Amino acid sequence: MGEQVYKVMKRNGASCIVLGVLLIVFGIAFGVLNICVGGSLLRNKRNIMF
Repeated sequence: MGEQVYKVMKRNGASCIVLGVLLIVFGIAFGVLNICVGGSLLRNKRNIMF
């Protein structure tokens, strides 16, 4: 039984590390995309007419 617990802990630990790396990558990509879109909006704000 002890060996089974260690296997489950190993699997869960590995999956948490993979999930963390994926979240960091997607977070950085989303942040860069937001910065680009924000810069584009600020650059083109003169063209907006109300």
